[in-house]
Amino acid sequence: MKIAVNTRLLLKDKLEGIGWFTYESMKRIVLNHPEHTFYFIFDRKHDPQFIFAENVIPVEIFPPARHPYLWYVYFEFSIPRILRKLKPDLFLSTDGWLSLRTNVPQVDVIHDLNFEHRKDFLKSKYQNYYTRFFPKFARKAVRIATVSEFSKQDLQRFYNIPEEKMDVVYNGSNAVYQPLTEDKQQLVRQKYTEGLPYFLFVSAIHKRKNLANILRAFEQYKAQTGADTQFVVVGARAGKQDELDAVLRSMTFAQDVRFLGRLSAEELSQVMASALALVYATLFEGFGIPIVEAFNAETAVITSNVTAMPEVAGEAALLVDPNSVEQISDAMTQLAMNENLRQKLIAKGREQRTKFSWEQTAKRLWDCVMKSVNQL
Repeated sequence: MKIAVNTRLLLKDKLEGIGWFTYESMKRIVLNHPEHTFYFIFDRKHDPQFIFAENVIPVEIFPPARHPYLWYVYFEFSIPRILRKLKPDLFLSTDGWLSLRTNVPQVDVIHDLNFEHRKDFLKSKYQNYYTRFFPKFARKAVRIATVSEFSKQDLQRFYNIPEEKMDVVYNGSNAVYQPLTEDKQQLVRQKYTEGLPYFLFVSAIHKRKNLANILRAFEQYKAQTGADTQFVVVGARAGKQDELDAVLRSMTFAQDVRFLGRLSAEELSQVMASALALVYATLFEGFGIPIVEAFNAETAVITSNVTAMPEVAGEAALLVDPNSVEQISDAMTQLAMNENLRQKLIAKGREQRTKFSWEQTAKRLWDCVMKSVNQL
């Protein structure tokens, strides 16, 4: 069988949520199924590290698809053209986009529908494209994979997609996330926060990640406790952040917030394992990979009580209203002051993490592909 795969988000040193999903799941699928040929379709020069096995053939097409006009050209003209040339049995897209102008059967991985819930998470040109085309992509797909029961229900609610057309595949966590000894944790803290304990936020920084509100809560925590705790932010900014900048300018304890930018997986795993807690109180997630990464690093978690986060966290995290500065601040205080609670959550995290692995993701995604083939 020949399978074409949309791999445009496999970018060297720039993998984020969907990029990691593509990397981890497709690496396992191609290695587990050497009897099939996989065409990895890139929108720019590819890096050899993403050609996982001999049964992977890289294909580079134009143009680089990074804003709505080029998205349309890429998926409605370039993709149909290359599919006519390759003649695959199936086109698998791991980032939600499909082509409406091809008759090749397509499997779509739609991670979430955050743009259907809030109209202010994205710039209007992106928002308009998503709301116009994603319903069409969902209906065009012969089958859909998504990463949580919450997202599955969203697809039913917004697009009336039949339950039997969808498979939940979940996300996993990089194997590099492991606990560290106390001595190694201290070395990490010395490197990044001069030896002081810290809360951690991990994500590309944009509005729905709620960092402005989280830092308001950190400010309140500092004022109420007088603790020397720091706040570490790992992730690159995604666009203008007027609200975040205003919060930072107003903070009394802004000097205790450390922005590390993007880190390698190895560096981030050490920062994660040495944190007092991960604070992942975002406004919307179709899954929330950092929650599972924290479970694997044996770090306590504060996360939101909305969207898919309770599903992923189970009973292994403190759940808060992401719009409540008081609840987020109180959760920080609880984990900083109550070591028994922190260790109880870490122990529950060891149990909860067994539900999520990239091996399981790859198997479920492949099962979704095979269901698609069998129903053709």
